[in-house]
Amino acid sequence: MTATDGLLPYVSSVPAPRPQRIALLSFPGIRAFDISVITEVWGSDRSLRGVPPFELRRVAADPHTPIPLRAGLTLTPDRPLTWLDDLTPTDLVLVPGIEDPDADLPAAVLEALRRTHTAGIPVASLCAGAFVLARAGLLDGRRAVTHWHLARTLAARHPETQVEPDALFVEDTGVWTSAGTAAGIDLCLHLVRTAHGAEAAASIARSMVTAPFRTGTQAQFIEHPTPRVDRDADALADVRAHALAHLDEPHTVATLAARAGMSPRSFARHFQATTGTTPLHWLIGQRVAAAQKLLELTDHPLPEVARRAGFGSEVTMRQHFASHLATSPRDYRNAFRHPAGNSPIAR
Repeated sequence: MTATDGLLPYVSSVPAPRPQRIALLSFPGIRAFDISVITEVWGSDRSLRGVPPFELRRVAADPHTPIPLRAGLTLTPDRPLTWLDDLTPTDLVLVPGIEDPDADLPAAVLEALRRTHTAGIPVASLCAGAFVLARAGLLDGRRAVTHWHLARTLAARHPETQVEPDALFVEDTGVWTSAGTAAGIDLCLHLVRTAHGAEAAASIARSMVTAPFRTGTQAQFIEHPTPRVDRDADALADVRAHALAHLDEPHTVATLAARAGMSPRSFARHFQATTGTTPLHWLIGQRVAAAQKLLELTDHPLPEVARRAGFGSEVTMRQHFASHLATSPRDYRNAFRHPAGNSPIAR
């Protein structure tokens, strides 16, 4: 139809879905880095890249007073705490890390967190933001993680919390916590992936020039004496690149080690020291990610998705989806399916 046809354009009577609302809980003492991460992930319009729109708000007890941050920065809130009362379980509340775990916290903020969680709204904290959730009682009887340097402190001050010393991020019945600094990026991208699919998270990650997900644990970052230069680093990078380019082929520690010119035992030891995980765990994580993308962007039957991702069988793929994503490939496709269009991966 052209403008000269004299016909009115089609107007749908079905309203567009409301964007996911993201509440950045704001109060004195929060870390500027975590604010920047949250804003970068949810505060930019990437709709032209296929990322759904978000409504990010800076929520504070006093929305009219700027909040001082380190290095002379300030944060200007734009919504009161009562804005949280309009959220639904599809929305999200984020607590940035705090500079001082011993600092006084506003009672109104702690009460708002309790009320929000009781209403079934997912709540997530970055880095030392776990201390805020603990002070609000949200970590009682739950698993949680924080920066490795603060893990013992969290466990000592909140013995009712099961502190996981190694994880990059942890979820326990709707409450998310993450390890320090860069692990906050990992958690934010994972929350996007959980709500909107792997491709949306990957698109955001590409614009941030970061990996859409990392395997391993924060144990690889705990301070140790500096080792000598690893002469095998280039060989390991080549092996990972080869495996990613040939995920549909069978790989074992022995075949990967042979490509690196190492014994299987030496290869496994160097690989874990470099990535924080075992070769097979890393490979499974890459295959799960590849299968997610195929399920989102193609019409391939599940057995073909399993073959292309390197699982060998649909049964094996289903088992790994259950353990990694707590869902099945079929349910994942139903939740995050995008039209195949002309995407190269669809061909």
